[in-house]
Amino acid sequence: MGLESVSALILDDNAHMRGLVRVILTSFGVRRIEEAHDCNEAIGLVASSDIDIAFVDFKLAGLDGLDFCKRIRLDPESPNRYLPIIMITAYSERRRVIDAINAGVDEFLVKPVRAVDVANRVNAVVERRRPFVQAAGYFGPERRRRNDPRHKGPWRRASDPGTVYI
Repeated sequence: MGLESVSALILDDNAHMRGLVRVILTSFGVRRIEEAHDCNEAIGLVASSDIDIAFVDFKLAGLDGLDFCKRIRLDPESPNRYLPIIMITAYSERRRVIDAINAGVDEFLVKPVRAVDVANRVNAVVERRRPFVQAAGYFGPERRRRNDPRHKGPWRRASDPGTVYI
């Protein structure tokens, strides 16, 4: 996996966790890594830097990782609505996973973080990125991972008229 030209953002309020993710990314060849300890700092970095991928903690002091995702995906002044976002969290309950998906997260990674899991998620957003969908109250990666070969038409459900695939 050659990631020398990839720039990454790590958003986590825990310096040790940022350090761990940094070491893993560096071992994959990522040379430019930005770190942020809060949502506002991260948004500023995305706006002022050319960030290719973001690793975002779910739970942060103040605005959390979901707030970051929503601001990136839904804010009309977002610096990069298509930014690949990998949510990292110790909270793996189904409700939290669904909340993250509905906020526009590309991939979900449960702590403790292992290098192989980071590699798999990075590969998913670099090599197998899902198309983006615009719907009422949602902009982000197609939430369904499985394609139904029997499906006819541009929408995933008959009740979704107006959904646009980007």
